[in-house]
Amino acid sequence: MTGPVVGVSAVQGDFEKHIHAVRNAAPSARVVEVRTPEDLAGVERCIIPGGESTTVGLLMQRFGLAEALRRRVAEGMPLWGTCMGMILMAREVEGRDQFTLGVLDVSVQRNAFGAQVHSFEAPIPMLGLDEPVTGVFIRAPVVTRVGPNVEVLAEYEGRIVAVRQGRMLGTSFHPELTGDDRVHRLFLEM
Repeated sequence: MTGPVVGVSAVQGDFEKHIHAVRNAAPSARVVEVRTPEDLAGVERCIIPGGESTTVGLLMQRFGLAEALRRRVAEGMPLWGTCMGMILMAREVEGRDQFTLGVLDVSVQRNAFGAQVHSFEAPIPMLGLDEPVTGVFIRAPVVTRVGPNVEVLAEYEGRIVAVRQGRMLGTSFHPELTGDDRVHRLFLEM
């Protein structure tokens, strides 16, 4: 039996680590690097990795990928954003007028824990997982507002760092950098 066809947005960012993590979580999965609407058309679900949200947002608009992602999410395609990916999925970015897909009913604050030099790891208890995951936070955002259909999955020191809305998942941290594929498996089961 063949596994799911999983897209990983490969416009910019740490997409290779997500590809590796998906293959570990589901060896039968076919993983596709997504850069264009044509790439996206062939996948069943998609991950937007970390990176630089302003740049990626501009490139997604230029390649037509932004509108294609919005359309596919409206049709029910599961979508997961890690760090920058969650920023791009958000309805609003506090204090900034920047492009977002606007599909996840949350507000986010960029770089909520500080600059690159303030990066850290911490155990994060997460709803749906038996044991905490290691949260790798690199210039990470936090969720400052959740809509009525958004479920909070994890917090760190009282700040929201993982959410779920229907078939969408957003995490402030980077599970793909840990070797622990449980969050990837959670996404693949959505």
